[in-house]
Amino acid sequence: MIKRVKIATWAAVFAVVSGGAATGETLADALTSAYNNSGLLEQNRALLRAADEDLAQSVASTLPVISWSAQATNTSPRPIPGSDLLQASARISASLTLYDGGSNRLAVESQKETILGTRQSLRSVEQDVLLRAVQAYMQVRSDTEFVSLRQNNVRVLTQEFRAAQDRFEVGEVTRTDVALAEARLAAARSLLAAAEGELARSIEEYRAAVGRAPQQLRPVSAAPLSRDIQDAKNFAVRNHPDIRQAQHAVSAAELNIRRAEAALGPTISLEGFVAVDPDGDESRQIGIQAGGPIYSGGRLSSQIRQFMSRRDAARAGLLVTTQGIAQQVGNAYSFLRVARASRGASDQQIRAARVAFEGVREEATLGSRTTLDVLNAEQELLDAQANLISAQAEEVIASYSVLAAMGLLNADHLRLPVQQYDPSQYYNLAKDAPIAMSPQGEALDRVLRAIGD
Repeated sequence: MIKRVKIATWAAVFAVVSGGAATGETLADALTSAYNNSGLLEQNRALLRAADEDLAQSVASTLPVISWSAQATNTSPRPIPGSDLLQASARISASLTLYDGGSNRLAVESQKETILGTRQSLRSVEQDVLLRAVQAYMQVRSDTEFVSLRQNNVRVLTQEFRAAQDRFEVGEVTRTDVALAEARLAAARSLLAAAEGELARSIEEYRAAVGRAPQQLRPVSAAPLSRDIQDAKNFAVRNHPDIRQAQHAVSAAELNIRRAEAALGPTISLEGFVAVDPDGDESRQIGIQAGGPIYSGGRLSSQIRQFMSRRDAARAGLLVTTQGIAQQVGNAYSFLRVARASRGASDQQIRAARVAFEGVREEATLGSRTTLDVLNAEQELLDAQANLISAQAEEVIASYSVLAAMGLLNADHLRLPVQQYDPSQYYNLAKDAPIAMSPQGEALDRVLRAIGD
């Protein structure tokens, strides 16, 4: 009976440590699905297209504005259909801003900075989506291995409990030994139920992060990192999308100050119209109109001070973001070192615990060890295996967290087989404020219909 328990124990240990190398879904497959199925990415792409349209509206302010109007009135006290007292007129008017101190031009430049910042925000969202997928993938893998570990533990303890009963019947152990084995078996079943619950929650998180249920997930190695911590920090503060977004926010704030200052100056515009009166006579007029503020109750000066304060806030935000990114890189490397050290220690712990377990089992067959000693040795081996599973998952997550902290966790750097979103395509169509009947306007309509479908 003891020999059978020993064989079952080693079979359980081998099943967990080997981890299963069967073919299945890879991390790259999961990241590809997360990229293609992310509603968060689609939402932020739509926000970027909306920012592109803000640029088109700013450009439109620098172009001529043409409008029409028509009017029909009846001056009779008692309106009679067809009466000669019914008068109608029509008018077409146009205006063009000739000079505004550069306000419209600065508005265009400010909106360009906003668009560039929104693009960086989209890159940051992409990193969040992919990192969440990595975490979900590793959580499902580790929880699956935990369930397998707990199942094997239940099988081993069931054999231990039966062996204790058999030994009790022949007088080799006491009722206490049987009770200890039974209690340990009940605890193992409880832990198995908890592990199965954790796995079910991990599967739901995977479904939300990746867009579908997990299949047989294959083992994953940590992401390759070729930089030390200081090089990684230097790279991150130059390239991380959050920092670049903050830089564009500062530039936009500077331009907004200049816009507010330009509002203090005069505005010169070209105005003209063509009108037809009720008698069918045409009238035309063209002229130049100039004007500017004299007194606005301090509103314009207040706006300048307000934009200056926002500029100062944007600068402070850039500093805070830079410090935070450098800290994230340092934290990610720290977590990675801890995970690697934990994995190495867990490997040694498993080897030592396996030797100890084998020795205790052999000594128990000679009567020099109790059932409790055997159960404790088996529990130490189980704990070592669980620690290794956690350390392996944490190492992979930490390595990809380093890439995210550096701004490199994206489809391009990971070489994912996806059709990457090109933000310049819509921008190039919308930037010149095309009207709906123009070729560019028709192309924009086709793009939006394709996205909607």
